[in-house]
Amino acid sequence: MKASESDVPLARDVFLRSLVRELSGVLQETVGLEQANGYISVVGQNMGDWINQEYRQAMNCPCLNREQVTDVLNDLKARINGTFYAVSQDDEKLVFGNTRCPFEDKVEGRPSLCMMTSNVFGTIAAENLGYAKVCLHKTIANGDGECSVTVYLNPDNVDALADEGNEYYRSE
Repeated sequence: MKASESDVPLARDVFLRSLVRELSGVLQETVGLEQANGYISVVGQNMGDWINQEYRQAMNCPCLNREQVTDVLNDLKARINGTFYAVSQDDEKLVFGNTRCPFEDKVEGRPSLCMMTSNVFGTIAAENLGYAKVCLHKTIANGDGECSVTVYLNPDNVDALADEGNEYYRSE
């Protein structure tokens, strides 16, 4: 039997998700979860900046409003095979749910990968709306079976002040 005729479940998508899983795992084990979160946060911010520019250009819009930000965050996750959906949105916060991570089973036990969601969401929201605090209340990576993500839009919001998360500000 030739290797090309074998039933090895290997394709580019599985390879890349596995690669990211192993990289995040090595980081978590080598430098600890907090430092791994920091490294992945930098990547997430860079990805957020790039994705934000792509959507702004494609939508011919120099700055997205709250409804557009919500739409972009849902759309980008759908494009990468996540099932994020808006639970609610108002001037104070955006709340999202999710039942399938874009990393699929490769995210299990790798909570540092959730910094991608936090930073991409936070960067896009802050760059367009001025501020974001992203709180990951539930994550598939931590074994919750689903994700629950709140993006606060007002730094003075009482709930935002009390909630644990990462803050993002518009770069000037």
